Amino acid sequence: MIPISQGRLRRATPALAVCALLVTGTALTGCSEDPNEGTNGVGALPAEEIQSRTQKAAASVDTVRLHGTVVTSGRTYKLDMRVKSEGGIGSVTTEGETFRLLRVGDELFLKAGAEFWGQDDGKGRGGDESEADVAAAEKLAEKYVKVPQGDPSYKKFSGFTDKDVLLGGLLTLHGKLATDGHHEQAGVRTIRITGDDGSGGTLDVSLEGKPYPLRLVRAGEAGTLTFSAWGADFPLTKPSKDETLDYGKQLPSS
Repeated sequence: MIPISQGRLRRATPALAVCALLVTGTALTGCSEDPNEGTNGVGALPAEEIQSRTQKAAASVDTVRLHGTVVTSGRTYKLDMRVKSEGGIGSVTTEGETFRLLRVGDELFLKAGAEFWGQDDGKGRGGDESEADVAAAEKLAEKYVKVPQGDPSYKKFSGFTDKDVLLGGLLTLHGKLATDGHHEQAGVRTIRITGDDGSGGTLDVSLEGKPYPLRLVRAGEAGTLTFSAWGADFPLTKPSKDETLDYGKQLPSS
């Protein structure tokens, strides 16, 4: 055993305390000469290369789960979706209403409560509703309603169930790219890249295993999404006939 003088120990104690504080925080710098030691190595790359590699990693597997918010056309959508190219399943919440989406191949189904179907354009909840409106809403409630492909809502909602459509433009940050330190997302070490110092979005990329994207803050306050279950397959099954209602060529305008 090599003896350590009390003087050296006292001088080392403050440094050890600072190191312990940094380890328990989000930043992991200062406690190791190489913060990328034991990682997949992308943390040492330029930001442009990190973005390229995470895009390739995301494209290399068929499935992913997305959770968070997307703001588009002035409306905020809260998503919890599992998606792949063949379809997807999950829930969407907007303006206080939640509905479930299920797409299997080209067939898209929407499931929601009577309040969702009962809203009228220009009136909203609380507007006058005829007995026919109420009866129609109750009929649609809690059924998987098949969305006609010619209906305007088909393109909008089917995009929430398609991995390629959802991720197509999400994983590209805007402006000048830079790295913004080592962080952690759901217990996984990450390297963060930014566009225009964050105004063009930020993306946390896994330093463990493949460099999958784990958290995205979109430019222009357009939402925040987390990604998980990369490559974990899930079943997609059409609802049974008694659970399904085919409304016809067009859904109610609401």
